[in-house]
Amino acid sequence: MARPEKVAEVQAITERLETAQSVVLADFTGLSVHQMTQFRVNCRENMVDCRVVKNRLAKIACDNANATVLKDHLKGPTAMVFGSESQVQPAQIVVAFAKENKAMEIKGGYIDGQYLDADQVVALSKVPSRDELLAKMMGSINSPATGLCMALNGVAAGLTRCIDAMAKQKAELAN
Repeated sequence: MARPEKVAEVQAITERLETAQSVVLADFTGLSVHQMTQFRVNCRENMVDCRVVKNRLAKIACDNANATVLKDHLKGPTAMVFGSESQVQPAQIVVAFAKENKAMEIKGGYIDGQYLDADQVVALSKVPSRDELLAKMMGSINSPATGLCMALNGVAAGLTRCIDAMAKQKAELAN
């Protein structure tokens, strides 16, 4: 019979897998306690959940959450980084941390029912966030209107300068 704390852990991992937009698997072998603490703090600051999991319990949770493609990659020390608000954020955090700390190794990821290898996780980390994409799109939409306003403003400013110059010229002739 399963111990209640193990059942609760499986249930917690299952819930995270079901609600996460993306998951990144990382091997943290060789990281010091300070480095791992810093990684967890960084995750928390960016609204990303990091869990060091027992592989046997995580495999059961993968079965429960219909994420069976992850089971083959749950070997050795594994940290699962769950992104519930962004598909890109977990990949960005893990890739950035792995660049600074060579001991952390990216095992892979999971997004929309598909397994991503380490190279695909790195590629995902380079995709701009949703907010950045929206800002770029709004800038593109706003650009023609801004250009039109500047052109019309230039015509009006030119006309104003011309009238001002003519007024000064007539004032000089009148003197």
